[in-house]
Amino acid sequence: MQVRATVHRDFTISKIDDRLYAAFIEHMGRAIYSGIYEPGHAQADKHGFRRDVASLVRDLKIPAIRYPGGNFVSAYRWEDGIGPKEERPVRLDLAWRSRETNQVGINEFASWANELGIDMMLAVNLGSRGIEEARNFMEYVNHPSGTYWSDLRRSHGAEKPYGVKMWCLGNEMDGPWQIGAKPAREYGRLADETAKALRALTPDAELIVCGSSNDEMPTYPEWERVVLEECYEHVDHISLHKYFGNSSRDTLNFFGKIEETGRYINAIGGVIDFVKAKKRAKNDVHICFDEWNVWYHRREEDSRNWRTWDWPEAPELLEETYTFEDTLFIGGLLNEFIRRSDRVKIACIAQLVNVIAPIRADKGGKAWRQSIYWPYQMASLYGRGTALRVAVDGPKYDCAVASDVDYLDVAAVQGDGTVTLFIINRHLDQVLDLSLSLHGFDATLEEHKVIEGHDLMATNGPEAEPIAPVNGSGLGIEGHVLRGKLGPLSYHVVRLRV
Repeated sequence: MQVRATVHRDFTISKIDDRLYAAFIEHMGRAIYSGIYEPGHAQADKHGFRRDVASLVRDLKIPAIRYPGGNFVSAYRWEDGIGPKEERPVRLDLAWRSRETNQVGINEFASWANELGIDMMLAVNLGSRGIEEARNFMEYVNHPSGTYWSDLRRSHGAEKPYGVKMWCLGNEMDGPWQIGAKPAREYGRLADETAKALRALTPDAELIVCGSSNDEMPTYPEWERVVLEECYEHVDHISLHKYFGNSSRDTLNFFGKIEETGRYINAIGGVIDFVKAKKRAKNDVHICFDEWNVWYHRREEDSRNWRTWDWPEAPELLEETYTFEDTLFIGGLLNEFIRRSDRVKIACIAQLVNVIAPIRADKGGKAWRQSIYWPYQMASLYGRGTALRVAVDGPKYDCAVASDVDYLDVAAVQGDGTVTLFIINRHLDQVLDLSLSLHGFDATLEEHKVIEGHDLMATNGPEAEPIAPVNGSGLGIEGHVLRGKLGPLSYHVVRLRV
């Protein structure tokens, strides 16, 4: 099947914010305890954090990480996680019906993130708590010294402030499952007043207000309009969340959900523009897609289990085992974020370790890369720079969630002397004969990596990681055209020197 595409040096979308490749980790299941933190493990450092897990995280070059939740944050007392560990209370976590030991709190997490060169994006509890607790948290984290909260932090061994810029104003406050869920107008007012208080402490803070929990909520997208009408001038981003599944075992429809995500982003972008115009505002609000991933393999089983168990400590929860099909989907979703980088400035894969995560770690055992680790890493390493528009002319298909979906999925990023192409052939059984014109570039092929040839349900595990990029072949530059054949169900990263 013949397919053509065109990239032009001058047809740009946006400078990509590095935080498009951020992550999220919550006090949930084994994400923290026996995930990143496991004292007594053979790979534990002196602080109890697993070095093997840290190594896999480091290789992702994550720019920022959202913490500590998630649903967990809406009943969380951040003060429980500071001071001597032996004096910290054990609490019941209402979000996930488990026991929270508070052995990892803000100072431990900040130390771990700093060691890995990751900026923190902190969430405040606007469910069971409010403005006072949020401003105290920021003062503890960001104020240098000379006040109650800043001096308390110093007494806990953290003399220098953390200087955290990104703050989430609650989590999924439209969701009836959320502790302290609120109607849009009430939440918008609270978010606005909280934002004013936080800006008084950290004037250059970037504040993220809650959008809809997903695009199937009955209040979507009215929720975004009402919330932004209350707080538009005092926030910088509005959050989007979306999880994906393929329970119907329809691969092409699964891939079509990437197009559905583009519509979601467009819709919220329109709401943002409407409110900005209505309020005659001068500031811009962008999208923070701070929860996204594939989540369906164990969702029904986990939904039955966690609501009945008897408050266990760090239980196994949402430990998806990802497939090659998921690899192709995640690669395509990251391509969509690149194409929407004019709107989406921050995006956080949810989550990072064990819980719906690219990294898995057995308690007392090995850590390994799941299949989705690789497209996430490739995008994080090579998807930084300026997003370029790609025109595709080739075969398409229709499915339940979208029409005219291209079998060829391409995103292009211009870096310093490079152009990186992220290319996916979505066709189930046909080779695509590619002709991709490069206008304005004198290019040479520097590197070609490919993931292909696996059964769609193939997985990685602690003993073997068969799904991984290998050197590709069959693509080359002829004049100003990249030509070659793309095997069915294949993911390619093509690095060009320009």
